Amino acid sequence: MAANAFGEYLKRRRIALGRTLRAFCQEQGFDHGNYSRMERGVLAPPHKEEKLAEYAGALGIARGSDEWIEFCDLASVARGEIPKDLVSDEAILGRLPVLFQTLRDSGADSDKLDELVEKIRRS
Repeated sequence: MAANAFGEYLKRRRIALGRTLRAFCQEQGFDHGNYSRMERGVLAPPHKEEKLAEYAGALGIARGSDEWIEFCDLASVARGEIPKDLVSDEAILGRLPVLFQTLRDSGADSDKLDELVEKIRRS
């Protein structure tokens, strides 16, 4: 479902621009088949930051903005990856195995995950 979260984000942003899939892709020079597959979560987001930046720009997402970070995070997760900026942070990277084990041991249902996210945000 992670690929769907990225795809749903793409679709919401495109629709907010008032564009049909075909019109949007034609205006931007994107292959509508591939873009449609990304929106449906069938095709993973591209790995290359340049291509992600091209999609983001077409959707009105400015590089470095909160929307950019969300966009890139959703793309990483859809590809089954940890975002690059987190992987490059030794302190975070060293703690990820503990986080993963804690999530496994707690039987992390949706409510527990929401509680954990709130605790992290408040700290």
